Amino acid sequence: MYKTGETNLIGVLVSAATGKRLSDYLSEKIWKPFGMEDDAVWMLGATGHEIAGCCISARLRDFARFGLFMMGGGVAGGQQVLPDDWIAQATTKAYDVDIPGRGYGYQWWTNDDGSYSAQGIYGQGIFVDAARRLVIASNGNWPVATDPDGLVAEREAFYKRVQAAVDREQAA
Repeated sequence: MYKTGETNLIGVLVSAATGKRLSDYLSEKIWKPFGMEDDAVWMLGATGHEIAGCCISARLRDFARFGLFMMGGGVAGGQQVLPDDWIAQATTKAYDVDIPGRGYGYQWWTNDDGSYSAQGIYGQGIFVDAARRLVIASNGNWPVATDPDGLVAEREAFYKRVQAAVDREQAA
């Protein structure tokens, strides 16, 4: 399951493997080729490197575009950026999170209906439901970093209401 320290380690490994700062690698492979509207800001840690486990600030539209990148199979600028099967693997439940119908894959929270989401600290989120061709990006300013039974549950309920509205529209 998600642990910020492990995600930070992934960032260190990616930087070491590519010989690039995470922000430069993200910009080169996804951000610019996919046509993001503006540069993002990635908070640096005490070592001067990006904090891989959090802290990317971007326009809400660019977070939505990132959801479209995922829904589109990891293609940016006409180039396959992610291995063909990576998104399917990453968005399939690998770990149980003790919430019925929910799980965790590779850096993505999963739902048994095939939808998945990224959940940022203090309320940011990207929700992807490829079956419905639906991406929801949300920004937040929660008073606490996480609140599984309160604000997180409300956000999940919102996603389900939007899914239901899409279903009603498609049935009409």
